[in-house]
Amino acid sequence: MNNWTKRWDDRYSTEEFAYGEEPNNYLKEQIEKLNPSAILFPAEGEGRNAVFTSKLGWNVSAFDISEEGRNKALKLAETNNVSIDYQVGELETLDFEENQFDAITLIYAHFPAEIKSDIHKQLNLLLKKDGIIIFEAFSKKHLEYVTKNEKVGGPKDIESLFSIEEIKADFSNYEIIELEEKEIELSEGLFHNGTGSVIRFVGRKK
Repeated sequence: MNNWTKRWDDRYSTEEFAYGEEPNNYLKEQIEKLNPSAILFPAEGEGRNAVFTSKLGWNVSAFDISEEGRNKALKLAETNNVSIDYQVGELETLDFEENQFDAITLIYAHFPAEIKSDIHKQLNLLLKKDGIIIFEAFSKKHLEYVTKNEKVGGPKDIESLFSIEEIKADFSNYEIIELEEKEIELSEGLFHNGTGSVIRFVGRKK
């Protein structure tokens, strides 16, 4: 097991949910504008967003590198009487197909800096034409916030954080419905608490 996987297994192995059981606010706001169909949640951790979306009638798939995250997610799904297809592993080893999904949701999906753009490009292939990406993650400005307040969470290296320019480059074949950098208040479980700076993006694949 590599250090990255171990880090997330350790975080998710406790009884309590690291980021709570409630869905992310931005996801909630955006998903309710769409008609339920097939959706993918990369880096889904303990399943709060996937389970919420499944309750709205979506056909939900998710993946993460953490077995512990999957265990918590499946337990949460069972408590909420829904089912989600949750795979564990690196994206290229999983059996998703091109044009399989109508929507992909990236909520604090901070992949290691050296692979994050590649992952975005791989995910692009899994999304149908006219499919929607919903994205919220910490911006490069967030480094100032997490330095002042560790409780807000997020990566502490600039390369793992996002800029508007990176999003435009990674998703260049998308119509931008919304793209902004914004200061927000986070209150999500144990590890996202306080003021942070995020990039929010909704795009439609051309």
